[in-house]
Amino acid sequence: MSGPAAGTAVAATTTDVVCLGESMVTFLPSQPGRLADVPSFGRGIGGAESNVACALAAAGHRAAWVGRVGADGFGDHLVETIASYGVDTSAVRRDPFRPTGIYFRTATDRGTDTHEVAYYRAGSAASAMSPANVPYEELFAGRILHLSGITAALSGDCLALLRELTAARPGRPLVSFDVNHRPHLWRGGDASVLLELARRADLVFVGEDEAEEAWGIVGAEAIRAAVPEPSVLVVKRGSAGATVFASGLRPGPRSSNAGGAECGGAEDAAADATGPDTVTHVPALLVDVVAAVGAGDAFAAGFLSATLRGLPVRDRARHGHLMAAAVLTVPGDLTEPPARDHADRLVALGDDAWGTLRLGPGWTAADRASEEVRTP
Repeated sequence: MSGPAAGTAVAATTTDVVCLGESMVTFLPSQPGRLADVPSFGRGIGGAESNVACALAAAGHRAAWVGRVGADGFGDHLVETIASYGVDTSAVRRDPFRPTGIYFRTATDRGTDTHEVAYYRAGSAASAMSPANVPYEELFAGRILHLSGITAALSGDCLALLRELTAARPGRPLVSFDVNHRPHLWRGGDASVLLELARRADLVFVGEDEAEEAWGIVGAEAIRAAVPEPSVLVVKRGSAGATVFASGLRPGPRSSNAGGAECGGAEDAAADATGPDTVTHVPALLVDVVAAVGAGDAFAAGFLSATLRGLPVRDRARHGHLMAAAVLTVPGDLTEPPARDHADRLVALGDDAWGTLRLGPGWTAADRASEEVRTP
């Protein structure tokens, strides 16, 4: 029988966020240039959903990653590396017949014409995820289930799985969905299905550029008109910042629990979306960018972290911008986030101070060093 058992629910959640999706071994170039010319590569990991899980765990939340990897050395590396960030990987499944996906990329920005990515993920273990073989009890064990449109593009079974997970049912956790439109994955496919999935979620992240490319919809207001159901819709506008449409939200209590996270916000984000929208625009930060890779995942992690803490909508977006700035100022997809106390102080800045704040390489390390100096 496929799909979750009737009435599947977890009485007491022990996890803040469960992230499901494909993670791959990434080969990063030793120097700039065409893939044909790069002499050697360093090994890392890459995957939108595992990036979010790692960032949340590094920020002090209880995060789990659920995926499927090959019974190979690359699968071992992925599971061990993701777990080293403090992420629960106990529900990851190993596939003895299919390999772990890998990819190579150039050092240039993803948005430039010289950027190259060579994926070797067709027929990967992750592409075999389906409603029949995922651990539903673990997926529904968190306060938030985070998904992305990348998974929907991997195979027909993966799309069926996302439809199953986003279906309305009693006891479903708050569903967070990052559209994450990747054009190369949809060649010959219909990316409009991402709109269907977004409308079934509670909290949605989408870029203005990807909404135009995938759906032909231009502008934040038009995107909200096309995606009216989610209680929270975050439209990312690049260097212009983010516009958040929120309906039916309550302030939410902030009560500490045993895991160190604070309660109230996740439940608020799933509140009834029938009320009028509150529209909040939050400018992006000035950032000295080292590599524009992983910023969207980091933004989602920062926004989800603040949501779990029950912070106001503006502060949720500001925490997203700060987490993105941490990743933008390092070469890879992942980095240590800013210390929470310092991030909270930056989020509390007035509009003028926020608008002139500039962050460059090393800002999170310097921040943590200063925190250690002030600690008696």
